[in-house]
Amino acid sequence: MRFAVMASGRGSNFQALIDARTGGELLDVELVQLIVNKREAQAIARAEEAGIPWKFIDSEAMSRAEFDQRALTVLHECGTEAVVLAGFMRLLTPVFISTFRHHILNIHPALLPNFPGAHAHRDVLAAGVNESGCSAHLVDEGIDTGPIILQQSVDVLPDDTEESLAARILPHEHRLLPEAVRLLAAGRLKVDGSIVRILPKK
Repeated sequence: MRFAVMASGRGSNFQALIDARTGGELLDVELVQLIVNKREAQAIARAEEAGIPWKFIDSEAMSRAEFDQRALTVLHECGTEAVVLAGFMRLLTPVFISTFRHHILNIHPALLPNFPGAHAHRDVLAAGVNESGCSAHLVDEGIDTGPIILQQSVDVLPDDTEESLAARILPHEHRLLPEAVRLLAAGRLKVDGSIVRILPKK
C-alpha cells in the first residue's frame, strides 16, 4: 500500500515509519510522499535523508479548503492510497477525509476519547489523572474522535511535567503508529461504526 505522510514539525513519528520500513517491519508499505505545512519542519530533512519526495504547502497563505485541495492534487499525482498524520497540526476538511475515508491514520498522545486536541499533556496534568498514554486511530471529521485502533497506557507520576510525560509516551507512539500502518496495509482493519476490529492474519 502506498502511504503519504503529513507533518508540521520534527517528524519523529515519520522517522519511526522510515525506520520500521528500513528494518523490514513494513514490507507491504511504500512511503511515497511527505507533505509539510511549515517550511522549517524538521521532517523535511528526514525525508531527504530517506530519499522520500516532499512538498511544502504554506497553510498560512491559504484557506483550509485550498490547502486540502492542493494536498489532494499532490497525493493523487503520486498514487497515494492512505495517509498518515505524524504531528500534523491542522484540521482536515470533510472533502479530504471523504477522499481517503478509513485510510487516514493519526497518533495522539493521550488515551482517547479522553483529552483530545493539541494540548493533551497539559490537559492530562491539569485533570490530575494517574494514567495517560497514546492512541493510534482513524481520522474522521471531528477532533481526535475517529475509531481507535491501538492504545498504550503509561502512569502519570506525581512530579511529571508536560515535557517528562511527553518523553515517556513518545517511544510508545513510535511503536504503535507503524503497527497501525502495518495492520491497515495488510487489510486487517475492519471499521464497524465507531469501532475498529483487528482481523486475524490470513
